[in-house]
Amino acid sequence: MITSDEPGELGRQLTERYTAADLAVLTDEEAWRFVPDGDGDPRSDVPLAWELLYRLEPDLYERLITAERLHRGVIDWLPRSTDRIVEVGAGTGRLTMDLLDRGQEVLAIEPAAGLRRILSAKLAQADQQHCARVRHGFFDDLPVRDDFADLVVACSAFTAAPGHGGEAGLAEMERICRPGGCVAIIWPKDPTWLAERGYQYRSFPGEMSMEFGSHAEAIELAEIFYPRAVGEIRRRGSRHVPYAVLGAKPPCDVAFKTIGR
Repeated sequence: MITSDEPGELGRQLTERYTAADLAVLTDEEAWRFVPDGDGDPRSDVPLAWELLYRLEPDLYERLITAERLHRGVIDWLPRSTDRIVEVGAGTGRLTMDLLDRGQEVLAIEPAAGLRRILSAKLAQADQQHCARVRHGFFDDLPVRDDFADLVVACSAFTAAPGHGGEAGLAEMERICRPGGCVAIIWPKDPTWLAERGYQYRSFPGEMSMEFGSHAEAIELAEIFYPRAVGEIRRRGSRHVPYAVLGAKPPCDVAFKTIGR
C-alpha cells in the first residue's frame, strides 16, 4: 500500500501511484462496481486510480479538495431552510459543511471508509453531529427511503459511468427526493448527458483559481494531479493557480431538476 509520506512518492503522478496489487483494498461491493470484469489497471484506468486514492491516501485527497473551493454563486444558489438534505458521494465534506445551515437534517453518504472518517471528524470538531449523519452507501443503492429529502445533491462525484452514478444512480437520487424537491449535480462532468434526462444547467461567471496552502504545495500537488501545469506554476510563483492554467473546468456550475411524480 502506498502512503503519501513514503520517500519518493509525494510527487508521483496519480496514474503511477498504484498497481493492480492495490486493488486488494477494495471491498467486494466496491470491486463489483469499479472493476466489474475483475481485471483492472489503475495505470490506464483514471477513474479506478481515483477510487484507490480515496481508499489508500484519503488525507492526500483532502489536501487537494481543500484547494478546490466552490464558486460562491453555486453555494448561494442552493435552497435554504429545507427539512432534509441528502448528499451522495460526500467525500471529506467539500460541500457538506456548507449544507449544515441549509437543512434541519443532513445525511452525507460516502462509500470510501477513509473519506467518511475525515468527514466525521470534521463534523465532530464543528459539533454538528446533532444535525448531520454520515453513512455508507453507493449511488446505485442509497440507504434512504422513497421521497425522503427536499434536496438531493452530489458534488464532483456523479458521472454517466455505471460505477459512478449512471442511469441507476440518477434514478436512485430521484427516488429519494420528494415531489417538488430538487436533485442537483454540482460541478457536473456530463452536463449534456444530464440535459438529455431533463436537467437544467446554470453556470456562474468569473475566473476561478485553486488556492493552495503555499506555492510549494501547489507544485507538489500539481505534480500528482496536474503534471502538465507544473512548469507554469513554478514560473508564476503563486499559491493561487487559475483553472485555465490547470486545463480544467472550474467548480462554477450546476445541473438540476425539480422532481414531479
